[in-house]
Amino acid sequence: MRLALLLLLFPFLLQAQTTVTFRVDMTAETVSGAGVHIAGNFQAVAGVGANWNPAATAMSDADNDGIYTLTVSVPPGTYEYKYINGNAWGQDENPPAACAVGNTNNRTLTVADTDLDLAPVPFNGCIGSVRLAVNLRNETVSPEGVYVVGDFQEAAGYGANWTVGSVALTDVNADQTYEVRLQLPPGEYHYYFVNGATGEQLAGPCAVTSNNGPVRPLTVAGGVPDPPVHCFGTCTPCDPSLSTDFDTYWWNDAVFYELFVRSFYDSDGDGIGDFQGIIERLDYLNDGDPTTDDDLGITALWLMPMLESPSYHGYDVTDYYATEPDYGNMDDFEALLDAAHERGIRVIIDLVLNHTSSQHPWFTQSKTGTNGYRDWYVWEDTNPNFNGPWGQPVWHFSGGDYYYGLFWGGMPDLNYEHPPVREELFNVADFWLDKGVDGFRLDAIKYLIEDGSTLENTAATFALLEEFDSVYTAANADVFIVGEVWSNTASVVPYVQNDRMDTCFEFDLAGAMLNAINNAQPAAVEQQMQTVLAAYPALQYSTFLTNHDMDRLADRLGGNVAKQRLAAALYLTLPGVPFLYYGEELGMTGTGAHENIRRPMQWTGGTNAGFSNASPWIGLGGNATTNNVATLQSDPNSLLRHYQRLIRIRQAQPALRRGNYLPVTTAADEVLSYARVYEEEAVLTVANLGTQSLAPSLSLPASTLAAGSYFVTNLYDNTAMGTLTIDADGGFADWTASSALGGRDSWILSLTTENPVSVVEGPQATGLVLAPNPASTTVRISAPGALTTSVRVFGADGRLVHSGLLREGTAVLATEMWPAGVYFVAVGAAVERLVVL
Repeated sequence: MRLALLLLLFPFLLQAQTTVTFRVDMTAETVSGAGVHIAGNFQAVAGVGANWNPAATAMSDADNDGIYTLTVSVPPGTYEYKYINGNAWGQDENPPAACAVGNTNNRTLTVADTDLDLAPVPFNGCIGSVRLAVNLRNETVSPEGVYVVGDFQEAAGYGANWTVGSVALTDVNADQTYEVRLQLPPGEYHYYFVNGATGEQLAGPCAVTSNNGPVRPLTVAGGVPDPPVHCFGTCTPCDPSLSTDFDTYWWNDAVFYELFVRSFYDSDGDGIGDFQGIIERLDYLNDGDPTTDDDLGITALWLMPMLESPSYHGYDVTDYYATEPDYGNMDDFEALLDAAHERGIRVIIDLVLNHTSSQHPWFTQSKTGTNGYRDWYVWEDTNPNFNGPWGQPVWHFSGGDYYYGLFWGGMPDLNYEHPPVREELFNVADFWLDKGVDGFRLDAIKYLIEDGSTLENTAATFALLEEFDSVYTAANADVFIVGEVWSNTASVVPYVQNDRMDTCFEFDLAGAMLNAINNAQPAAVEQQMQTVLAAYPALQYSTFLTNHDMDRLADRLGGNVAKQRLAAALYLTLPGVPFLYYGEELGMTGTGAHENIRRPMQWTGGTNAGFSNASPWIGLGGNATTNNVATLQSDPNSLLRHYQRLIRIRQAQPALRRGNYLPVTTAADEVLSYARVYEEEAVLTVANLGTQSLAPSLSLPASTLAAGSYFVTNLYDNTAMGTLTIDADGGFADWTASSALGGRDSWILSLTTENPVSVVEGPQATGLVLAPNPASTTVRISAPGALTTSVRVFGADGRLVHSGLLREGTAVLATEMWPAGVYFVAVGAAVERLVVL
């Protein structure tokens, strides 16, 4: 056995423990006869039941004041939890996004080495949340740590007020800003920062006088922003989000397309997608010509598993040095690499390090103990008898012994504590890098090395990834590695520290975006973005909406196309490295079993959706006849065209690729707005998550923009939206656009000192010509002069059916998909009537 039975049963006994008291206010609730419980991922390490068991951990109210409490001891770490009015799921709370985390309705808590006595929170409700942060870029940081002290400590559960050493600050993302987020009841407080044993000597407009000398004031209340970030001991603004002095790489300029080879395009008529099929359809993804606008415009591909495997999905490899025969041979794969690279498309491949197929020759020899392969996998002579993270059996019987396979018996885990395994998988990485791949997506990396019954996030796993990084960096420093760590943000962060990964997927942000859109409430994204900014090096995380393991985006948004358009606008204008799952741009559907989410790409509305001349390996999606490339490409307002436009906007705007994130405030509850600033230009995203039109008033406290007057242009349709004055702090207050923002719609606004749009108004726009009129398939719009301006087409009911650009006085619109009727074409102030047959 690898560890003693005591450690297997009680691993928490060997770890330092911190005492935490949870408190929930039930005075506004009718308490269930089953009592009040708490469930979370702390229960097992606290010894109070299995994780997420709603009936295992009861809370008590000894003094009958309606405040239920529970005191436990847990190791330092980040935990998620929620309260239950009863003892079963369905009786659990769903607190607002302001006090929940990521893509869940769970509360979160970070435990250090200081005991915590948390303030009571209302069941299903929040108290105040505040981030206290200080920048130490001009200081030598004490090895004793950085702290904050004040009269908030008792209310936040950190012992006596003004006690140094109990509230530690951390710099997780190495941006020289040390911070902590606290849950506090509303009120007025005071605080100052301490570097080791040295407290701030404050003077200036941010300081007030108290019994403890000059201190910083703090107001905690709903809607009040966090205090600004200053340099230590000063009132000088030092917020790292205002800086563009951070490293960026080629992947920060990329938009990735996640592609399942089996389902993309079949070139040889066997019903299975293949490498040659991708080559034949590369022009759809990116035709290599930047002057065209009818391709998707992606600049990088992630190929899901394409190594030899006995299963349809490929996550159980039988030969790490061979391609899957269903997809083609090595020559076919190399031809795909060459064709992609010729178009400027980078290619990364799925590399499954955690396990192999049980049919792999390594494992078949390990079972028999031949040729030195026994220790390539994890074997025990008796069953250790513990289950995996979701309750699954992980020990599998074979030949009188038990082997470890986290996912199932057909995928035995490799033993990376055996040096030959490490060396061989490093050789595998080198082999594919030598072939010309630009990097890897590493599958299930949090499970690489176990420590007894601790199956994920072990120190040995982190050490292995650091070693792996040194190997691939030695081969090519330009290689990109993105990891799958399907966990909350705090658990993901260690994987991007110490050069372990370049980025990891941000699952909490993906969930927050969908929650915000479905609930028409931006708080989930606003809160999660603050978590993201504090967690990762600037821009070094990967964003997405859904992937191959999740229900399709269209289904998660209830089939609502407006919501899908809004979701695309958010993650393609947020920071990070965006990944688009194939078919998302078409609104493909699929739920449940993974096969349903990986159905063939829908190219046409005809036989087999244009995917293959033969019967596909699995049936088509339910909306193949309507949501396919051919149909949507012909509609200028389709979801596909929307993605094409958004990707081109991102590629054309350095601020969207390399600018940091700054929240833009508004009084409109349904509006999510943020700025991306890079050098002397900025892009603002303004998203109306509600269903009613509105005219939001926007404010930005500060940025790196120079003071002056800026032209505001909607990049989506190149229309002028007015002007805006930037103040001495790089901000603006209460700016309102020249037009209203429709329900479930968004603006992508460029701020520039030079006007990029020549707007034609009044008499200048006379002489507008539409031909032919009536039109059946296309109409040509002509205006006098070499004008570049906006063109919009409205239906007879006032509905906007097209918004685009008139370039050099002309535009050609496809009308064949428009319902027959009367339309109105507006160019500047000129309007002409158009009949569509």
